Amino acid sequence: MLRRGPSAKMELTPEGEVVLQTIRRIEVELDACMRSVAELRDGRSGFVQLGVVSTGKYFAPGLVATLKREFPEIRIDLVVGNREQTIAALESRQIQLAIMGRPPRVPANSSVLIGPHPHVLIAPPDHRLSGKARIDPEELLEETFIAREEGSGTRILMTRFLDRIGDGRTYDMITMSSNETIKQAVIAGLGVALISQHTVVEELHSGRIVKLDLPGLPIERAWYLLNREDTPLTPAAERIRAHVSQMDGSFLPQL
Repeated sequence: MLRRGPSAKMELTPEGEVVLQTIRRIEVELDACMRSVAELRDGRSGFVQLGVVSTGKYFAPGLVATLKREFPEIRIDLVVGNREQTIAALESRQIQLAIMGRPPRVPANSSVLIGPHPHVLIAPPDHRLSGKARIDPEELLEETFIAREEGSGTRILMTRFLDRIGDGRTYDMITMSSNETIKQAVIAGLGVALISQHTVVEELHSGRIVKLDLPGLPIERAWYLLNREDTPLTPAAERIRAHVSQMDGSFLPQL
């Protein structure tokens, strides 16, 4: 790799030059690698998968945008599904963090309350029960109820509410697969629905939908941020978890 030059000094052969340039590139790459490792270890960079139940899709994109501005070197993937799907993703470790209502019993998890989550009964503005000060449960149970699919937390909440006020009485129910479809069905006069208030803020503001007044409504629930107890979070996920907790629900839609 070395040879004696005309002035008796040692100089690199062409092969030596190739080796030297390669060594320099390796040193640069190693330096970059060590910086990346240090950033990963202290949470300055990394990859976080955040699962959100489908009702949360009305605020989750804005939350992720805020987090990206705060932590530009952390990549955040948003995974949206119903309650069962989100729990399954947490169980299979496809997501590190999840935002949902009532935390599940399985898998064992650590949760923190991040904000209120009211549920309201909605109807079109010209509905026969609209504006009525006191609605008899018997009158309400004559309606057709529009519900989310099996496995949805909102559907579970609605059926529990109707079973409670109806004392086991049967009622008509139509299943629809998204909150958007439910809202349009209510506006069209197809029925009434118990739904997260965070999904209908704009429609309530515009008057396209109204809330029905009934004892026990709105049903006050909460949003939680949770992660598995048996799986340590990466430093990046720890930073995201801490920051969302400190936001105190400021990212939630306001009526």
